[in-house]
Amino acid sequence: MIHSATKYIDGQGRCLAGAVLGNEAIIEQVSAFTRATGPSLSAFNAWIVLKGLDTLSLRMKAHCDNALKLATWLQDQDQVEKVHYLGLESHQDHALANVQQSGFGGIVSFEVKGGREAAFKIINATEILSITANLGDTKTTITHPASTTHGRLTDDEKQQANITEGLIRISVGLEDVGDVINDISKGL
Repeated sequence: MIHSATKYIDGQGRCLAGAVLGNEAIIEQVSAFTRATGPSLSAFNAWIVLKGLDTLSLRMKAHCDNALKLATWLQDQDQVEKVHYLGLESHQDHALANVQQSGFGGIVSFEVKGGREAAFKIINATEILSITANLGDTKTTITHPASTTHGRLTDDEKQQANITEGLIRISVGLEDVGDVINDISKGL
């Protein structure tokens, strides 16, 4: 398993890092590659990642709580067609996630009526949210997947991945969720 430590583990967007987890055979394959190519963290960045682990459980609880509040609010908005968040009972996999997980994560996606134009109106109206495709930071970020993270896909590939022109993705941070809601409401 390859995991990005840049995201929630560091949690502050301070460094680029990753971790490879697995049995001895997997680790040996990766070790051979790293010995030949040299990618490794500096001691300082390793320390930053380790410091991030100290508060990971507290931060994840806050990310999850804020994301659920935002998702609940979004599903009541007339301009929102659909909210994608496992923490909502309306999500098709909510019951399974409730059994398998202790929280539902900090990522909320939602589709707005009016496609790309309406999505851009919301994103461009925000003032405190960062417009970026980055995830897992203490600050809330917002992005339009169809034109950023999934922008190179064909229309057919986007359709298969359920990436619509009205889809907005938010990585909910640790700010007061009321401020996040107020910021999003400016464009709705």
